[in-house]
Amino acid sequence: MTRLVLASSSPRRLELLGRLGIKPHRTISPDIDETPKKAELPRDYVLRMAQEKAAAVERADDEILIAGDTTVAVGRRILGQAANAQEQRKFLELISGRRHHVMSSVCIIAADGKTRTKLSDSIVKFKRFESREIEAYIASGEGEGKAGGYAIQGIAEAFVTWMSGSYSGIMGLPLYETRNLLITSGWQFD
Repeated sequence: MTRLVLASSSPRRLELLGRLGIKPHRTISPDIDETPKKAELPRDYVLRMAQEKAAAVERADDEILIAGDTTVAVGRRILGQAANAQEQRKFLELISGRRHHVMSSVCIIAADGKTRTKLSDSIVKFKRFESREIEAYIASGEGEGKAGGYAIQGIAEAFVTWMSGSYSGIMGLPLYETRNLLITSGWQFD
């Protein structure tokens, strides 16, 4: 029987896999350098991160490994995980009232060793924030450690005026792409 390994410590990715009826055999957090390369485009960055996370985790011959990465992009600018309240404030001010991309990639290494990667590119537009709304959101703690400084599945959802794409991808694991990659990689859904 094929077992699944999740190369992530994200509780959101674990929850999202659960929506597919999957409970990983084990989870492990890959230890990689997530610094973008000079002039690296957001699309290239998020694909590279998922692939490097997958490659960094050892896998047994009977295991399918899944890794993912999500980033927020404003033009060519990558907004990673806000390091502190000051950076989170800067991110929220930057995306206030404008559209931004949320790119989420998933990389699967099948039991036969074949690697497959897909990208989900969604667009989100928030209302124009008042400074007090930014301060209240930062104080909530919800956006800590999240790409772009926010979590779509919480308080921030109330600020969305428009979105296009994959809601699960914005959360951190695009389920349509993930399910199709798993099927192609030999995973049997009941």
